[in-house]
Amino acid sequence: MNIDLSASTALVTGASRGIGAAIARALAEAGAQVAVHYHREQGAAEALARSIPGRAALFAADLAESGGCAALWQAVVGRFGRVHVLINNAGIAVSSPLDSPEQQWLAQWDETLAVNLRAPAQLSRLALEHFAQHGGGRIINIASRAAFRGDQPAYLAYAASKGGLVALTRSIARYFGKAGVTAFLVAPGFTRTEMAQAFFDQFGEDYATGDIALPRLTEPKDIAPLIVLLASGMADHATGGTFDINAASYVH
Repeated sequence: MNIDLSASTALVTGASRGIGAAIARALAEAGAQVAVHYHREQGAAEALARSIPGRAALFAADLAESGGCAALWQAVVGRFGRVHVLINNAGIAVSSPLDSPEQQWLAQWDETLAVNLRAPAQLSRLALEHFAQHGGGRIINIASRAAFRGDQPAYLAYAASKGGLVALTRSIARYFGKAGVTAFLVAPGFTRTEMAQAFFDQFGEDYATGDIALPRLTEPKDIAPLIVLLASGMADHATGGTFDINAASYVH
C-alpha cells in the first residue's frame, strides 16, 4: 500500500525528539509538508529538519502558556495557508510524589494539565475553526495506556491528563464528523524515549519490559507508521477509535 501525503500539511507538536520526531519524519517521507513544533530543543529540531530537507518548517512555542498555542497555530497557518492534520503529541511526565509540599504538587499538576490536555484542547479548537472553513481535517491525539490502566502514584497527573485527552478525542469525533473532521487516539505504552528514561531511572527498565508480550521495548519508529495511515484518510471510519501500541501490556 502506497500512502501519498504530498497534498497535505501536518502540524506535529513536540516534534523535536522521540515519538514526535519519528512521526514528523514518517509524514515527510510520505510526502507531507510538516510543521515541526518544539519548545526548548532547537538543535534537535534543526537536525530533524535537515534530515527531511524541503519538507519541514520549524516553529517554537511554549504550550504551557495559553498564548503559545494561539501563536503557534497562527504561525503555521501563516506559513502554509492550510493545515490538513493536527497531531497533538507534545507531553510531559513530571514525578509528583503525594508527600511533596502541597504548592509544589499543585504546580506540577497545573503544568502537566496545561501541556498534556489544555494545549491539545486549545489547538483542537483552533483546528476545528480552520477545518470548518476549508472542508475538514484530521486530529490525532497521542495519549497513553496510562489513561486506561492508571499509573504510579507519583504520576497521577500524567494519567489524569491523558484520560482527559481520551474524552476530548471522542467528543470531537462524535460531534464534528458531519463537518468532515475525524479524530483518533493513539495510546502507546512505555516507549524508548528521553521522557521515559526518567521513569526508568526511578523505577528500573524491568518495570516496563516485564509486562510486555514482545521481546523488545516499543520504539518511536513502531508508532509512526500508524500515524501516517490515520493522516492519509484511509482509516476515517475508525474515527473516535483508540489504537493501542503497547506490546499487549494493556489491551482494550
